[in-house]
Amino acid sequence: MRPAPPTPRRGRLMKRGRTAPVRTCAGCRVRTAKSDLLRLVVVEGVIVPDPRGRLPGRGAHLHPDLACLELAERRRAFPRAFRLPGPLDVSALRERLAARAAQQQDGRMVSDV
Repeated sequence: MRPAPPTPRRGRLMKRGRTAPVRTCAGCRVRTAKSDLLRLVVVEGVIVPDPRGRLPGRGAHLHPDLACLELAERRRAFPRAFRLPGPLDVSALRERLAARAAQQQDGRMVSDV
């Protein structure tokens, strides 16, 4: 009996010969490499970005784009993603993403959101 050929693992993208973790954007629902998305966590009812991925708690991922943030708000995706009741404050996140968009328009490269 011949052994079956190895099958690629689902839910992973190939990156430089290695597999990369895949996450789904809470706004547009597109599956993308984890490194392309911004991790978000809730701290005392406020959604804050976690660019290093080190803050404790349940996380959600989002493209660092205002359009995806607006989609997530319209779909009420954040309470479901964080498994928390009620509306969550996204004003701090909106300000950071707006500042990042302004810096990109000015031509400055942003490494940290």
